[in-house]
Amino acid sequence: MVKIDLITGFLGSGKTTFIKKYADYLMRQGYNIGILENDYGAINVDMMLLQELEGEHCELEMVSGGCCQDSDAHRRRFKTKLIAMGMCGYDRILVEPSGVFDMDEFFDTLQEEPLDQWYEIGSVITIVNARLENTLSEEADYVLASEAASAGCIVLSRTQETSEAEQQNTIEHLNRALEHAKCSRRFGVEHVMRKNWEELSDTDFEKIASAGYEHASYVKQDYGEHGGFESLFFMNLGLGEAALLKAVRGIFSDPACGTVFRVKGFFPDGAGGWKELNMTRREHSVQPVKRGQEVLIVIGEHLDQARMEVWFKQAAKQ
Repeated sequence: MVKIDLITGFLGSGKTTFIKKYADYLMRQGYNIGILENDYGAINVDMMLLQELEGEHCELEMVSGGCCQDSDAHRRRFKTKLIAMGMCGYDRILVEPSGVFDMDEFFDTLQEEPLDQWYEIGSVITIVNARLENTLSEEADYVLASEAASAGCIVLSRTQETSEAEQQNTIEHLNRALEHAKCSRRFGVEHVMRKNWEELSDTDFEKIASAGYEHASYVKQDYGEHGGFESLFFMNLGLGEAALLKAVRGIFSDPACGTVFRVKGFFPDGAGGWKELNMTRREHSVQPVKRGQEVLIVIGEHLDQARMEVWFKQAAKQ
């Protein structure tokens, strides 16, 4: 049977970066792997960021239309893609869903024929930003809890940038979210992988790969297909790096824009190449990439596109 891992985590937690490192480990062990991007959005930026992994031992696939309002149709596409991938001879498949994924879709789909005969769940890995926002909405805390409830392994990101106290606060926040969701699971510091990702060893990755998952129940909330979460797409803004960063910082700071969790995308570097922007309220990174598309995606709750366009227009004039 093919082992299948679910790498989940709230918006901006660092799932894609983790997958790069985890996939590299698996390929160094001689595994042929497939990565399935199951994203919430019409344009899959994360899949573009993983393109460098493609090669003889790694292939990328995508479930299109993750933002479709018909959850049954999306689940059928997910199952169809897994059936196709089950015939490709992979040793292990990694599934990266959106940051607002319904966990039941993963477990329920794998119990259906013929997938129940082809796949076994390897590990459910939940990535949590060590700088988790203290004040998330009730819905955001629910998503956080639902993703952690079944995790075999919790991995904190950005630990090298945070103090012991900040990491402890993040774990306590996670436990409060689990309690609010009526889940009995709790995580102590000793149950969480907190190493700097640059220092993760093969032994660490083997522990993660064999972490498994838990059958944990929680009270499921009905927020609709994706509740208040939205993703807005801004194409061909024509802004340089300095102007783009100024506009996005303004959007994060402006309550009229809504509650913004993450901004990600690509922009031309002015020299014929591309750069990737990945930004949350507290931090941002700008990195060169081989390929890109001039698009910026804003993800959050109750977003106001017209108000954001004001910030982009102001930046363009300066």
